[in-house]
Amino acid sequence: MFGELYEPVYLFMERGGDVLYAIFGLILILWLLVLERVGYFLVVHRKLVKTAVDEWEARTERTSWHAHQIRQDLLSGLTIELRANMSTIKMLIGLAPLFGLLGTVTGMIEVFDVMAFLGNGSPKAMASGISKATIPTMAGMVGALTGVFAQSLLERYVKREQIRLEDKLTFDH
Repeated sequence: MFGELYEPVYLFMERGGDVLYAIFGLILILWLLVLERVGYFLVVHRKLVKTAVDEWEARTERTSWHAHQIRQDLLSGLTIELRANMSTIKMLIGLAPLFGLLGTVTGMIEVFDVMAFLGNGSPKAMASGISKATIPTMAGMVGALTGVFAQSLLERYVKREQIRLEDKLTFDH
């Protein structure tokens, strides 16, 4: 059963060339970082918010300049943790199509090498290079599109959470 699933993936990777392995690695790292953020939001962030709110609520005085600075420090610390790895995720999303373009260029170089060696009358000989030119482009774009979708969901959550944090740490006394 494993062989049946592995063979189409192997053929796809072979048709796409070596650059496809780099794109796969890049997308794997991208999604590991996305999953790390989701895990952080679901587990760690809730505990940090509870600790910050408890610290703020334990204060008897919340209106002085000093209290405002403490509140700002609590909010800043939580915001920094919320935004961790987001710029790396954006960078990897931007790199995915560029790696696809690299695959396009290397595949076209292979096509031109075949044309120079055999002439341009052999479409079968050029097919391998054309696959190596188009498959990495598609893989890079698909990786970037899925990453943009995940990144926009994460950004929306971060913005909502920042507003929620400011509401939780109020100056009511």
